Amino acid sequence: MIWEGRTRMKVWLVLVGVFLLGGVTGASLAGVYHLHQRDDSHNRGERREAFFEKMRSDLNLTNEQATQIKTILDETRSQFQSLQAEARPRFDSIKQKERARIRGILDSQQQQRFDQIIARHDAMREERDRNER
Repeated sequence: MIWEGRTRMKVWLVLVGVFLLGGVTGASLAGVYHLHQRDDSHNRGERREAFFEKMRSDLNLTNEQATQIKTILDETRSQFQSLQAEARPRFDSIKQKERARIRGILDSQQQQRFDQIIARHDAMREERDRNER
C-alpha cells in the first residue's frame, strides 16, 4: 500500500511538472512570436525590396524593365501613402468615438487603466508608422 501511494504521488508530480513545463514553453514561444511580429513591422521597406528583387529574378527582367517597374511600385506606394493620409482623420474620428463609448461603460479605475492601455497602443502604432517611412 505504501508503494502504491508513492507511485501515485510520483505520477501526479510528473503530470504537474509536464503541465508547468508546457505552460512555460508556450509562454516563451508566444513571446518569441510577438517579438518577431514587431520586428517584421519594422522591416516593411526591406520586404518591399525583397519582393521587387524576387520579381526581378523570377521574371528575368531586363535592367530597363526593372527600372520601369521599380518606378511604378514607388509611385503606387506614394499614392497609397497619400490616400492613407487623407483617410487618417476619418479613421481617427471613428476611433475616438469608439474609445469614448467604451470609457462610458467603465468605472473611474477602469477608465484610468484603459487610458494607459490606449496610450501604450498609440505609442507603438506611432513608432511603427515612423519606421515604415
